[in-house]
Amino acid sequence: MFVNPTLFWLLAGVLLCLMELFLPTAFIEFMMGLSALAVAGISLLVPNVGVQVVLWMILSLVFALGVRRLLPSRRVSVLEAATEAESLTEILPGQTGRVLCEGVSWRARCEGEFAIAPQQRVLVVSREGNTLIVVPEKLIHS
Repeated sequence: MFVNPTLFWLLAGVLLCLMELFLPTAFIEFMMGLSALAVAGISLLVPNVGVQVVLWMILSLVFALGVRRLLPSRRVSVLEAATEAESLTEILPGQTGRVLCEGVSWRARCEGEFAIAPQQRVLVVSREGNTLIVVPEKLIHS
């Protein structure tokens, strides 16, 4: 069964745009869907499917790069001192472990000679690169 190229591009465009709702990809699928919808219109004038595919790829790239310029740049949150976090792994003195801070898993090191057990509340006292320096919360509130 042969499918009309215009119908194919319309269906592909709608499907890709809808996929962005369920599988967010920073508007990449949406831009590919818009490109497919544009190629659906172009397919009425250009019947060659090979040319249509190349146009779709070019338009997808142009749209994806274009939308990045319109979106605000991502800001990295600066952690303030005494931010609360939760240890994900054990953190032994002088070694690193993992903590969950503001919904993100970070590498962490304990300030001092304390061992921190998993699922323990900690306070972030500073940051060295991508490593958070933490202390057990119970030490501060004792």
